[in-house]
Amino acid sequence: MDIKIDLADRTPAGEQLRRQLLQRIKSGALPAQAKLPTVRGLAAQLGISPGTVAKVYRDLEHDGLVETNTRNGTTVVGSSDPISHQGQLAAAAFAERARALGLGTEEALALARTALEAVGGPDRAR
Repeated sequence: MDIKIDLADRTPAGEQLRRQLLQRIKSGALPAQAKLPTVRGLAAQLGISPGTVAKVYRDLEHDGLVETNTRNGTTVVGSSDPISHQGQLAAAAFAERARALGLGTEEALALARTALEAVGGPDRAR
């Protein structure tokens, strides 16, 4: 796996790893059912703590992008676009909560837009 951690970068190693794995999942370079390296193996390859790799894997699993089991290790989930799928789940949860609060569509969209702008990050079209 072609992942590099820049130890001179002020970005924590775990965040660098997470971003690179997300990019590879999104681009299809890590397709559905692709097996990720073992925690210890990847940590040794990158020169970082196994705990850092394990945390990144747990976070990706929590986000529904990978799954881990003792037999097969950690693999990318079977969805064709797991990031889009997680976005849809988050949007559905927001929509349900907004309706329960009695918000109209335009008001809910304005609140969502403000929240997205507040956290920053890429503004990308899919």
